[in-house]
Amino acid sequence: MAKKVTRSDEKKSIFGLDVNGPVFFTSSIFIIISITLTLIFEKQAEKAFKNIQHAVAENADWFFILCINLFLVFLVYLAAGKYGKLRIGGQKAKPEFKTMSWFAMLFSAGMGIGLLFFSVAEPIKHLIKPATAEPNTIAAAQEAMNFTFLHWGFHAWAVYALVGLALSYFTYSRGLPLTIRSIFYPFLGDKIHGRIGDAIDIFAVLATLFGLATSLGFGVQQIASGLNHVFGLPDGILTQVLLIAGITLIATTSVVLGVDKGVKFLSEWNMRVAVVLLLLALILGPTLFIFRSFVENTGSYLFNFLKISTWSETYSGKSWQNDWTVFYWGWWIGWSPFVGMFIARISKGRTIREFILGVLLVPSLVTFFWMSAFGSVSIQQALSGDSTIVTAVEDNISTALFVFFQDYPFAMVINVVAVILIAGFFITSSDSGSLVVDSLTSGGKIDAPVGQRIFWAVTEGSVAAVLLIGGGLEALQTATIVTGLPFAVILLIMCYSLYKGLKEDLQKLEKKKSEKQMDDYEEVVKEIVERRNKKDQ
Repeated sequence: MAKKVTRSDEKKSIFGLDVNGPVFFTSSIFIIISITLTLIFEKQAEKAFKNIQHAVAENADWFFILCINLFLVFLVYLAAGKYGKLRIGGQKAKPEFKTMSWFAMLFSAGMGIGLLFFSVAEPIKHLIKPATAEPNTIAAAQEAMNFTFLHWGFHAWAVYALVGLALSYFTYSRGLPLTIRSIFYPFLGDKIHGRIGDAIDIFAVLATLFGLATSLGFGVQQIASGLNHVFGLPDGILTQVLLIAGITLIATTSVVLGVDKGVKFLSEWNMRVAVVLLLLALILGPTLFIFRSFVENTGSYLFNFLKISTWSETYSGKSWQNDWTVFYWGWWIGWSPFVGMFIARISKGRTIREFILGVLLVPSLVTFFWMSAFGSVSIQQALSGDSTIVTAVEDNISTALFVFFQDYPFAMVINVVAVILIAGFFITSSDSGSLVVDSLTSGGKIDAPVGQRIFWAVTEGSVAAVLLIGGGLEALQTATIVTGLPFAVILLIMCYSLYKGLKEDLQKLEKKKSEKQMDDYEEVVKEIVERRNKKDQ
C-alpha cells in the first residue's frame, strides 16, 4: 500500500496555527537572526555583500544576459504557438477579476514605485555618464532612453510573467499549493511536500521579505524627501519611522479585507492617481514633445533591441553594464518570487496567450510612455542648458521627481499628488507582499487566516523601521540582488517544467477533441444508417 503524502497546504504546526511549521518558524527565526547580525556588523555585512555582488556581476554577467533573453523568447513562443489557447485552471475556468482591475493590480505590485523613483533620475544618469556615447550629447540622450526602456520594458516583465505563469499553471491547472516548491513537481514528485520543498519556500520567503523591507525603507526615504521639499517638514529618522507605521497600518487594513476588497481597491485607486499625475505632466508640460519622444524612443528601442539586449561590454572592459543592466537583471530575478506569486494569485481563468501578452505588452507600453513624459523632458531641459534637474539627481536622487515639477504651474498640487501616489504604490506593494509571504508560510493556502496576514504585514514594517534606525538597508538590498543568480537557475528549470506540463495538457485536450469528433462521426453515421433502413422498409 502506497504511503499517504501530507501536502504542504495540509500541514499543521505544533501550536495549532494554520501554517507550515518548518517554513513559518524557520523563516521567522532566520529573519530575526539576520537583522540582528546585520545591525551589529553593519559595515562588515555591507562590505561582504558588495564583494559578493561584484564577484557575481564580473563573472556571471553573460549568464544573466543569456537567461533574461531566453525567458523572453520562451514566453513569446508560448504566446504565439499552439499552447496559447490553453487556459489557466482548465478550459472552463473564468477570470476572477475584470481585465482593468487585473492590469491595475499587477502593475502596482510589479514596479509602480520604481517608475516614480527612476523616471527622472535614470535617463539623466545615462545622459551624463552614458554607456558608449559622448556625455551630454543628442546621441547620449537617445542611448539613455534606449537603455531605460531596456531596463524597465519587456525583459523585466518577462521575468515576472514566467514565474506568474508557471505558478498559476501548477496551482490552478494541476491543483498544487501556491508556493515556489510546486514548480519542481515534474522533477521531485511528492518530495516537494517534504524538507526539500520547505527549503525552497524558506529561500523564497527570505528573498521576498528582505526585498520588500528594503524597498519600503528606501521608498519612505523618498516620501520624506518629498514632504521636506514641498512642505519643509523634517525628513529625519523619526519622520521616516512614522511614515512606515502609517503605511503599515493601511497595508494591514488592506490585507485584512483581502484581495478583492483591499488590494484590488487600492491598486485601482493607484492607477487613477497615476493617470492624473501623467495627465498633469502631459498637459502642463511640453505635450507635443512628449508624444514625439514616445514614438521616437519606442522606435529606437525596437530598432536597437537585439544589440542592446545582448551587449555585454566584451571589448571595452568597462563596468557600466554591471552597474546598471546586470544590477537590474539580478534585482528583477530576485524580486520575481514576490511579484510572480502575486500575479499568479490573481490570474486564474486567463488563457496562456492572454496572460503573456497582458503582462508583457500593456505594462511595458505604459512604462515607455511614462518614461518619455518624465525622462525625455528632463533630458531636453538638461540639453538646453538648464542644469537644475542634473544637480538634483547628483545631490539627492529621491528629490528628483519633485524638482522636476517645481517650475510647472500648480507645482504644489502636482507634488502633493506625487507624494500620495508614492505612498499608494508602497501600500499596495506591502499588502500584496504580505499575502505572498503568508501563502508561502502557510504551505500554499490561498486564503489563510486573517491573523497570519496581519503578522506578516506588521513584520514587514517592523523590519524596515529597525533597519532604518540601525542602518543595514543597503546591505540587505545588495544581498537580495545576489540571490538573483541561484534563482536564475531555478527559472531555467521552471521553463522546462512549464513546457513539459503544457505539452501534457495540450495532448490530453487534443485527445479529448479527437474522441469527441469520433463520437460525433459515429453518431452521424448511425443516424444515416437508421434513415436508410427506414426507407428500405
